[in-house]
Amino acid sequence: MSAPVLEVSDLRVSFATEEGVVQAVDGVSFDLRAGEILSIVGESGSGKSVTALTVMGLSRGPNASISGAARLGDTDILSLDDEAMRSIRAERIAMIFQDPMTALNPVYRVGDQIVEQIRAHTDASKQEARERAIESLRSVGIPNPERRYGSYPHEFSGGMRQRAMIALALALEPEVLIADEPTTALDVTIQAQILRLLEQLNADRGLAVILITHDLGVVAEVADRTLVMYAGRVVEEGSLDDIFYDPQHPYTWGLLGSLTRLDQPRPAHLPSIPGAPPSLISPPQGCHFRPRCPHEFTKCLTTPDLEGRLPESPGHKDRCWLEPDTKRARRVVEGRIGLVAGAE
Repeated sequence: MSAPVLEVSDLRVSFATEEGVVQAVDGVSFDLRAGEILSIVGESGSGKSVTALTVMGLSRGPNASISGAARLGDTDILSLDDEAMRSIRAERIAMIFQDPMTALNPVYRVGDQIVEQIRAHTDASKQEARERAIESLRSVGIPNPERRYGSYPHEFSGGMRQRAMIALALALEPEVLIADEPTTALDVTIQAQILRLLEQLNADRGLAVILITHDLGVVAEVADRTLVMYAGRVVEEGSLDDIFYDPQHPYTWGLLGSLTRLDQPRPAHLPSIPGAPPSLISPPQGCHFRPRCPHEFTKCLTTPDLEGRLPESPGHKDRCWLEPDTKRARRVVEGRIGLVAGAE
């Protein structure tokens, strides 16, 4: 296999608040290779976006404490100062933010925002930068890019704004693209178009993509590998088939169980995960999912490592003390994967 483009090792991010220290990211590690789409899924507050923002150097501040490493090629970007990080951001690693309406400056024309980024990182003249910006808009499927170059963000539809954000992120042809909820608030037709676009760019350019989402339907469409995060930790990691066909962590069962199935009878009620995510100021002892898990037992008071427990699938890792055979017996209830106790 090719060497990873990006390697994140034991990333920890905490923020000092008036109520106490929030451990937003707790020992996250992963790697990413060229041409791969890695999805990161989990509930709001699980640490997905903070992980991405930290890798981009955007979570730094006087109240933030960051440790670990994030190697982009031979460079540990977490150790770079702000000026050095600005030279890498957008040129080698770029990000699509959740809401393009607020990520784009509403008082500047879309094309001018792309030109500003190009000229900040290259010696291109204003005319050369304009031509590159128009070509970038064309590459993401925006019709008549010469005319739309001069439009303001509010003159674009939601899907067009998202395409403009992708054009902005890819204008300098970075190695890594982080897409944070790129289909939020888009209707299903436009969502499908954006996903197809990301797949096409990934294939055509060998782009390494991190896709952050809470939508497992989006994951099933495009991802090669998946990380499942809960309360700041990765609780399961594996290929798309690993996660969807042989999930090993009860939290993953709950996420999958909350999806409707068209190939099965309509349930009276959708399964749900009981309780709420824990406070990251005072998280539960041991397994963070323990208070919400119906399979809790004494050993769960000790924190399990993220490790492979399946000899036939060494890349499939999880953070649960239950034995694989026990998990398989408990997770299947009437042909559905759901967070339901018992059923052995």
